[in-house]
Amino acid sequence: MTAIERLFALEKFGIKLGLDNIRTVLAALGNPERAWKSIHIAGTNGKGSVAAMVECGLRAGGLKTGRYTSPHLDRIEERVAINGKAVDAETFETVTAHVLDVIDACIKSGTLTVPPTFFEVSTAVAFEIFRREGVAVAVAEVGLGGRFDATNVLTPTITAITSIAFDHERHLGHTLSDIAFEKAGIAKRGVPLVVGRLPPEAAARITKVAREVEAPLFDAHATTTDRKYPPLTLALPGRHQLENAAVAVAILERWSMIATHLTTAAIVSGLTNCEWPARLEWLRIPPANRELLIDAAHNPAGAAALASYLQDTGSRKLPIVFAAMADKDLENMIGALTPIASAFIATTVPHGRARTADTLAGEIRQLTAVPVEAVASPLDAVARALEQSKRAVACGSIYMIGPLRARLIESGATRI
Repeated sequence: MTAIERLFALEKFGIKLGLDNIRTVLAALGNPERAWKSIHIAGTNGKGSVAAMVECGLRAGGLKTGRYTSPHLDRIEERVAINGKAVDAETFETVTAHVLDVIDACIKSGTLTVPPTFFEVSTAVAFEIFRREGVAVAVAEVGLGGRFDATNVLTPTITAITSIAFDHERHLGHTLSDIAFEKAGIAKRGVPLVVGRLPPEAAARITKVAREVEAPLFDAHATTTDRKYPPLTLALPGRHQLENAAVAVAILERWSMIATHLTTAAIVSGLTNCEWPARLEWLRIPPANRELLIDAAHNPAGAAALASYLQDTGSRKLPIVFAAMADKDLENMIGALTPIASAFIATTVPHGRARTADTLAGEIRQLTAVPVEAVASPLDAVARALEQSKRAVACGSIYMIGPLRARLIESGATRI
C-alpha cells in the first residue's frame, strides 16, 4: 500500500475537530509550521478565492510561497502548492510516507493515543512540504470552522474571515453568531484580523471575540488606504469576487505594512493574474463546441452567487447538472438555483456521504416545478444537459465537480 493509499484510508475516521493530535504530530516532526510565516484564512465562502489572490500577490512581490487549500479538485497534490503550482506526486508521496512513519512511532510510544484523521495528516504533510521547500510565507485555508480546525496550530502574521453564512451546521452551530464564533477561533493576540462583509449578528460576535483575545480588527470595506489602484478586471468572474478582492487587498496591504513591502503592481497582479479553477469556469466541450459552466457552489450562499452571475450576464435559463452531499441544505440551494434553471439533472458524487442521483432527484422534485431527471454518471449527465441546450451548468459538491472537470479536460474540453 502506498503512503497516499494509507492516507486515504484514514477517511474512515471522518471529521474530528480538535488540536491535540495535530500538535503531537507536528511536535514529533520538529514543528515545521514554525519555519515559515503564514496567513490564515477562514470563512463560509470565498476563502479559497481569497487565498488564491493573496498567494498570487505575494508571489508577484518576489516571495516564495506555499498555499494549502481543501478539498482538492481531482488529485490530492492540488491541496499543496509551491509558487502557485501543485507539488508533484513523488514529493507528496515521499513526505506523506515520512509523516506516517512518524505517526506510527508516536502511536507505538503512546504519545499519540487516537489515530489522526485524513485532514490532520494532510495538514502535517503540507506544513512539512513547506519547510522542505523553504517557502517564505504560506497561505493556509481553514478546512472546517476555525477554532478546532487542524490548521489552527499556526501562529500567523495575519488572519482573515471572508464571509459568514450557513454551512456545516452540525459541526459549527445553527445560528450565524455560533458559526461566527467558531470561525473567529483563528484570531490571535496582537495578530491583525481582516474581515469581509458580514451579517450584523456575525460581525458582532467576531468583534467580541477579537476584543477578548486582543486581536486588532480590520474591516476590508472600511479600511482606508493611500494607494492608488488603476481600473482593473478581476481574474475570477462574478459579483461576489468583488467582495473577495476587497478582503485580499486588505490582507496584502496589511502584510506590506508589517512584514514585507509589496508594490501596488504586485497587489494588482494578485487580483488580475490568479487562477482558481472550477469557480464560474467556462469549458468548451467537443465535438459540437458546446459550453459548460463549472462551479463549486456547494451551499446556499454559493448557489446564490452562481445565480447572480448568470442573471448579471443576461443568460437565459439553462439545464443544471447538480450533485450534493447528504448533509447539505438542499431546499435553499435549489431555491437559489431554480430561477436560472430550465431543468435539473441530478447526478451522484463519488463519495460515501453523497445523495444518490435517484434520491436527489426525488428531493428536488419536492422543491421546484422545474423538470428533474436522474443520471447517475456525471459525464452522462453533462451529455444529457448539452443535448437540451448549447450551454449548461454543472454545480454542487466539489467532490463531483473536480473529477468531472478533470475527465472533461482529458477528453478534449478547453477553458474559454
